[in-house]
Amino acid sequence: MTTQIAALALLALLLAGCLPEPPRDLLAPGDDGSRGEWPNYGNDAGGSRYSPLTEIDRENVGHLRVAWTYRTGETVGEPGSYAHYAFEATPLMVEGTLFFSTPYNRVIALDAETGQKRWAWDAKVDRTRRLALATSRGVSAWLDAAARPDRECRRRIFVGTVDARLVALDAATGAPCADFGRSGQIDLTEGINVSDARCCYQVTSPPAVVNGLVVVGSAIGDNRGADLERGVVRAYDARTGTLRWSWDPIPTRESDPARATWAGDSWRRTGAANVWSVMSVDAERGLVLLPTSSPSPDFYGGQRRGANVYANSVVALRAATGEVVWHFQVVHHDLWDYDVPAQPVLVTMPVEGKPVPAVVVATKMGHVFVLHRETGAPLLPVEERAVPKSTVPGEEASPTQPFPIRPRPLVPARLTPDDAWGLTPVERDACRARISRLRSEGIFTPPSLEGTVIFPGYSGGTNWGGVSHDPARGLLITATNRLPFVVTLVPRDRYQQERTTSARPGREFAAQRGTPYGMYREALMSPGGLPCNAPPWGALTAVELATGDVRWEVPLGVSPELPTIPGSVNLGGALTTASGLIFIGAARDARLRAFDVETGSVLWSGELPASAQATPMTYRAPSGRQLVVIAAGGHTALRTKTGDHIVAFGLP
Repeated sequence: MTTQIAALALLALLLAGCLPEPPRDLLAPGDDGSRGEWPNYGNDAGGSRYSPLTEIDRENVGHLRVAWTYRTGETVGEPGSYAHYAFEATPLMVEGTLFFSTPYNRVIALDAETGQKRWAWDAKVDRTRRLALATSRGVSAWLDAAARPDRECRRRIFVGTVDARLVALDAATGAPCADFGRSGQIDLTEGINVSDARCCYQVTSPPAVVNGLVVVGSAIGDNRGADLERGVVRAYDARTGTLRWSWDPIPTRESDPARATWAGDSWRRTGAANVWSVMSVDAERGLVLLPTSSPSPDFYGGQRRGANVYANSVVALRAATGEVVWHFQVVHHDLWDYDVPAQPVLVTMPVEGKPVPAVVVATKMGHVFVLHRETGAPLLPVEERAVPKSTVPGEEASPTQPFPIRPRPLVPARLTPDDAWGLTPVERDACRARISRLRSEGIFTPPSLEGTVIFPGYSGGTNWGGVSHDPARGLLITATNRLPFVVTLVPRDRYQQERTTSARPGREFAAQRGTPYGMYREALMSPGGLPCNAPPWGALTAVELATGDVRWEVPLGVSPELPTIPGSVNLGGALTTASGLIFIGAARDARLRAFDVETGSVLWSGELPASAQATPMTYRAPSGRQLVVIAAGGHTALRTKTGDHIVAFGLP
C-alpha cells in the first residue's frame, strides 16, 4: 500500500468536486479512503493518522455520545504482573470488522457497527513471566490477492507477542494460519542470543507488511547490560513464514560503512539499537522505514565509543532485500535513552512549488526532522552544535549533536535553579536546592556521578504517540511531555550497597552489566511529589509542514490529583480528520478530547471508564455512521486508571 499521505486529503476534495482526478501515484491499491476503513495502525501505511471522513465536524462534535463499549475481560494483575501494564492498542477496521490486541496478546475481532465480539484468539502468554512492559499497540492486516476468495487465511491478521512470537491468524475466524511458520507461529528468539530467557525480549508494536513480506522488530530491556540481544529486524514471507532477510542495526561486518562509528570491536559485543516502535512502508518505492533505538546500555557508552550508526536513527531499507538505502541519525552516541520512539510519518511536502516525498521524524528531544524520503537529506535546515562534555572516567560523549533549525524545539531543553517551580514556596525552594546540586547544562548534558538533569526526559518530548499529518491544511499535530529526570551513575563497587540503601518508590535501578557503572534514574520531583519544572507538563502542538513554524500550542489534559493545573504527562497519539478535528486521549485523566485543528481550542470532551494511553481511530460503519474508537485501559507506569474497555463514540 502506498505511503503517500496526501492521497486521502486529495481524494476527499475530489469527492467534493473541488479537484481534478488526483495523480495516480498518490492513490494506492487497497487504500481507498472513500470506503472509510482504517486498514493500518496509522490508517495509511505511512502513519498519517488522518481520516477523510467529515460526518463528525466542528459544528456537531459537541453532540457525540457513546455508541457502544466492549470489555476484553483482561486487566492488570491476573494472576500477577511483574511488568508495567498498558492498554495501548489502536484497532484496525477492514470490511466491517475491528481487529485489535490486548496487552497480553489476546487478538479480538468486533462487529464494526455494534461492537459485538466475532471471535477472539489467546496467545496464552505466561502471566507469571517477568516482562519489561506488558503491552501491544496493535495488529497488522494483509490480503493475499492471489488467493481464491473462499480460501482460509486469504486475509491475515499478524500480531507480535510480548513473549516474542510472530503469529498469523485468519481474519474471518481467528484460527492460526497452518501454512505460516509452525502451525501459524514463528519463535522470534530463534537465532537471537537471548541473555535472560524469561525477560526483556519482546514485540510490542504491530509488524509492517510490504509487498508480501511481514517485517518485525523487537522491544529489548536495554539497561541490563552492554552485551544484550541485538535488535535484528527480520522479514518473513507473509504466506509461508519463510525468513527472507534480516538486518542488524549494529554493523555485522568490517565492510559496512557504519563500522567506522563503533570504536574497536564494540560492534561485536553491543546489543539493542532495536526497532520497538512502528515502522512505515512506501510500497511504491519499495522502502520500509525504521525508527531505531539506543544501543545498550542507555546511560553509559564507554564500551561503545563513537557515533554508533545506525542506532538512534531513521533507516530506509530496500523492502525486498533489507539493504540500507539511506539513514539519518538524530542522536550521536546516545547517553540519554533518546530512542526514536515514533513511527516515521510519510508526507508530500511542497518545496519551491513542487511536491516532494518526505518523512517526518519526531523525537524524545522535542526535535522534529523533515527529510527527503528518497535520500534522507534534510528538507528543513539542520545544524550540528557543540554540546556538553562528559565528566565520567571512561566516557566520551559526542562533541556535537544535530539540531533542526525549523521547526523549533517543541519542548523546553534546559532547567536551572532559577527555573525551579513548586506549588508552595517551600516546595519551590526544595526543588531549587536540589537542581543546584545536580549537573544541568541543557539538553545533551551527559549522565554523571553526582547526578544529571535529563530534560527532556526519556519519556519525551514526543513518545510513541508520534505525529498526525493533516494534508489538507499542511499541519503536523503532536503531543509532547515536559518532565525532567535525574540520572546518576554509580561505580560498580558501590552499586549494590547504593541499591540497597537508596531504593525508594519511583527510583529505578539498572545494573548495566559489563560496564564500570550501574545507574539509577527518577523523575525530578518536589518533596510533595510534583515535577520541579513549571507546568504545563504536557501539551499539544500544531506545526506548519511547509515552513516549520509552530501554528499553536495548548496544554493537553490535566492530572487527576491537580485538576486546576492544565497540561498532563501523556502517552498516546492524535487523530486528525478532514472536517478540521483532532481527537486525542493520552493524558492522565480519563477523557477523550476533540480540538479545533485550526486554533487548538477544545470543542468537546467525553468521559471514559479508564484513562486512554492509546491513539484513537475513526471509520465509517456499514450503516454509514462515522464512529471514533479508543482503547481505555490506562498505564500503570503513569498511575492512571486502568480498565479493559474499547469505547466507540458517534452522533445520536
